Amino acid sequence: MAAAALTREGGEDAFRRLFRFYRQRDASDLRGVVDFSAPGGQVFRSQLSISSVSDQDAYRAGLQPVSQWKAYGLSGYPGFIFIPNPFLPGCQRHWVKQCLKLYPEKPNVCNLDLHMAPEKTIDLWGQSKEQLRRKGSNKWEPRSLLEKLRWVTLGYHYNWDTKKYSANHHTPFPSDLAFLSEQVAAACGFRGFQAQAGILNYYHFDSSLGIHVDESELDHSRPLLSFSFGQSSIFLLGGLRREEAPTAMFMHSGDIMVMSGFSRLLYHAVPRVLPNPEGTALPSCLEEALSSDLPVGSVIEHSSDEDWQVCAKYLQSSRINMTIRQVLAEGQKFPEESGTNGKGQALSEDSHHENSKAKRHKPNTV
Repeated sequence: MAAAALTREGGEDAFRRLFRFYRQRDASDLRGVVDFSAPGGQVFRSQLSISSVSDQDAYRAGLQPVSQWKAYGLSGYPGFIFIPNPFLPGCQRHWVKQCLKLYPEKPNVCNLDLHMAPEKTIDLWGQSKEQLRRKGSNKWEPRSLLEKLRWVTLGYHYNWDTKKYSANHHTPFPSDLAFLSEQVAAACGFRGFQAQAGILNYYHFDSSLGIHVDESELDHSRPLLSFSFGQSSIFLLGGLRREEAPTAMFMHSGDIMVMSGFSRLLYHAVPRVLPNPEGTALPSCLEEALSSDLPVGSVIEHSSDEDWQVCAKYLQSSRINMTIRQVLAEGQKFPEESGTNGKGQALSEDSHHENSKAKRHKPNTV
């Protein structure tokens, strides 16, 4: 296979070669990409801690009972868990709306803050919704502010320049997202997980996520949780060194990925965003209606038809990913730092999230 042959070439490291291969717009050889909807080969069933999450708490988070989830591991990647869409019908819509309407609001931080006046980024949703709703298929139409979003940080705000978190740049972590993360972590055997930092990435069909390791958290014993919504993508999971060829896998809307143990500090990347494999504008799981009878204490909220129309239009050419981390172990504190950069706010918007247009524009334009 073409992808396999690339890993045997000299020169460029194996991860970068495969990243470039899958990044190509005309890459047609996707036979080597693991699809967890049809597991086999190096994929095996993974056990979950069913008793750690009550059905009621799962329902409150918008999830099916854990006993109904399917979870998979990958040979050679201990600690990696892949859970294909465990969400209840209609519940993905809540998280999409939160990522577009609520989570980008101040005091949270986004890439647009780096080159726009503070008053210009106060209400991205309000400034974008009509433009998005009217948006046609002409790719030359001006992009709304929401379409210019590349990342949003939550809780402890990641500093893209220093690659660190700090105690003096923190805002309250969303309670609904914390509850969802705690249930998923507990189901995977990590009871007591605390959602302390989140990075939301916003992708379009020309976007990618560069090769990196998530090692800035002070406590690596806790898992990294990843949630995907919207269009599909190819995810590459490599080794401890970039010379090790990564495994490519599809991530579809609603899929959850957990990296823990050995897999917590592996190189990974997203070289490409793909249209959902059903061939429709949106995956069918996003067309499902939310039940009118939500359980007591549910963190899921009904989206108005008007709000969902905006979200749906956005997702026709986009993918949203939420990665949730526990930064500090119980009782742990940040080390004293000297010469901190103000509040530690990120100064670079392209260091983590790549976009093909970044090569044609100055780094600080969107």
